[in-house]
Amino acid sequence: MDAKDILGLSKTSFSAPQEKKPRPQKDSQRKPDGISREVYALTGGLAPLMPSVDVSHLKRQSQPDNEKITWRWLPFTSSARTDNLQLYHWVRIVNDVPPTGDYSFAKYNKSVDIVKYTEEEYEKYLTDPMWTKEETDKLFDLCERFDLRFIVIADRFPSSRTVEELKDRYYSVSREILLARAASSADVAGHPLVKEPYNVEQEIERKRALSMVLSQTKQQERKDAEVLAEAKRITESRMIDKGAEEAELHATSTVGAENAERAIVDVESVSPSSNNQLPTAVVAPPTATGDGTSTPSSLRLLRVYLRTDALDQMVQAASSSAGLRTVKRVEQTLQDLGVNVKPKVPTKSVCAEHLELRKEILTLLNLQKQLQNKEAEASSLRDNSYTDIPSTPKQRANRGVDQDRSFIPDSLSFGGERVGKRDQKRKAPGRFSEAPPSPPQSKRPRKFKASDG
Repeated sequence: MDAKDILGLSKTSFSAPQEKKPRPQKDSQRKPDGISREVYALTGGLAPLMPSVDVSHLKRQSQPDNEKITWRWLPFTSSARTDNLQLYHWVRIVNDVPPTGDYSFAKYNKSVDIVKYTEEEYEKYLTDPMWTKEETDKLFDLCERFDLRFIVIADRFPSSRTVEELKDRYYSVSREILLARAASSADVAGHPLVKEPYNVEQEIERKRALSMVLSQTKQQERKDAEVLAEAKRITESRMIDKGAEEAELHATSTVGAENAERAIVDVESVSPSSNNQLPTAVVAPPTATGDGTSTPSSLRLLRVYLRTDALDQMVQAASSSAGLRTVKRVEQTLQDLGVNVKPKVPTKSVCAEHLELRKEILTLLNLQKQLQNKEAEASSLRDNSYTDIPSTPKQRANRGVDQDRSFIPDSLSFGGERVGKRDQKRKAPGRFSEAPPSPPQSKRPRKFKASDG
């Protein structure tokens, strides 16, 4: 029961709404990649794989009314053949006039130009104990007949000769004939037979390697692939270790240089008046452990390296505590002694002796510098009348006041004026003055007063 039954209305009083017909769904095709939207819209979809052209739209070739075409079975001969063989084929005849001329496919017959030699040339240039003249003649005849197809030539050759031997004999004879007939070797220098001579050993090795590759089994191929992958992995790991070692070495050398600048006193910067002894690191340079030729840490991981590289790094490490001027003086001393800065034959013993000589020269220069400083101090002490005794700042200030007062005359000058206390205080040094005391001077005689006269 529904609302119409309750109200007493007929069920068909209202016109039933017309049902909408479903529209046919269009086949949505996705635009393929590589085609622009405009081109895809013009074609209405994908372009056809093959061109679809209506034959009726093509323009037919107009045939003259007076032309009569027939086909005939006619004989022909080819200039490419030397036996004058006569064959037959179908020929298009126009107005009962047969075609004339050579066979149309004779132009594709190409032959190789084979070098010919005479009896005199063979006896003069081409004699070979491994080849007879009959074999050489037969070889050139077969090369001309089969157009240098050496596989066929080796099959037809009467004696047992390999393909490489036949090639070597043919190309060597052709090359000798070209060089003999040329006015100079420069005229045929660009010829392929002269420019790139045949190498029989290389050809044999190439074929052997190719045969080995082609005869490998699947298991051998997998094993070779594993070996190559392992070699690649080892190479990459070595490169990574080498990079990390170089970075660590660079950081270590940087820190060592900073510490050396702070802690080690350079020989060139030592004051001549210094009474302190030079540090031990300056007099005795660092030595290598063992036999003096210990390998640097950057080269320990390498199995193969140049000894000159190791020598350079060891020299740099031994001279790290010295200044640049000292290193130059060491090299100058080596040149004065007639010794090369870098050994020409850097064997292990030579490198050890070279490093030991550098260390001894560096020690000698340091001792000479220290001796110069001591001699300068002794000469300065001889020039002075006494040695300055160290004292406290207060004592130095009082002694300075006494010395200044000894040079000041009495309160009455020659004019009878009295010197003020303010001037006396101004002339005296400060109480805690850090200025060094004046050098000792001889006392001059005291001046007479006006009342002494």
